[in-house]
Amino acid sequence: MDLETFLHLAVLSLVQGVTEFLPISSSAHLIILPGLFGWRDQGLLIDVAMHIGTLVAVVGYFWDETKRLMMGSVDILLRRASTNRHMALTVLVGTLPVIVAGILLKDVIAGDFRNATLIAATTAIFALVLWVADRTSDEKRHMMSSISIPVAFLIGCAQAIALVPGVSRSGITISAALFFGLARTEAARFSLLLSIPTTAAAGLLASADLTTAQNTELLAEALLGAAMACVTAYLSIAFLMRWLRQFTFTPFVIYRLALAAFLFFYVMAWIDQ
Repeated sequence: MDLETFLHLAVLSLVQGVTEFLPISSSAHLIILPGLFGWRDQGLLIDVAMHIGTLVAVVGYFWDETKRLMMGSVDILLRRASTNRHMALTVLVGTLPVIVAGILLKDVIAGDFRNATLIAATTAIFALVLWVADRTSDEKRHMMSSISIPVAFLIGCAQAIALVPGVSRSGITISAALFFGLARTEAARFSLLLSIPTTAAAGLLASADLTTAQNTELLAEALLGAAMACVTAYLSIAFLMRWLRQFTFTPFVIYRLALAAFLFFYVMAWIDQ
């Protein structure tokens, strides 16, 4: 691996780790960066490897909740009623829509959706959705334990929309949770827990491609990217949860609108050439 490839991976991993759990769309940044700097598109496999790195980060940060999810899964199988069972059910139900949509739209996601004009539009539109949801939020509202199964399913349907780059998985699920009455920190917590099975499922779908590629250099790049993304993602989660104890999502909305404006300018400038 040469220095240019290493720097390429380092920047992408930093961006992936920082943006994956902030409501600003990691996929939008990962698709745009190669075009801005003249890099080759790193491809979906490298994207997924870095997502796996962020999965390790969120599991590590929410280890207590992750253990509760595992115990709740056992309770589901044994048909035992418990708070852990309800928690696991809401996460499971909230994950099903994106898994189904991901399987059905796999080829489109890898091709037609990786489009700068589409990303600019979705970045702006769903920034406004987040702003509206945030304006209705009240920190004295419901805790995550109050989420019903139907509400979890609807939040999961919102998560499926995030298969379109620029929407932001965390942004749309947080927005939906806020609309359903959760406090900011609780909405973010549920969004982050939803990312665990979602990211794991995406990794499983791509694992066959990673293992059958028979390209040791590609595998080394994927592992390095995953490790660097893991570290930056953990720090990003810690920042977000601390931020939301005192502040709103407004800075993220402003950033998304600025990013959308830049993207529209970038697209128009490219067309003029």
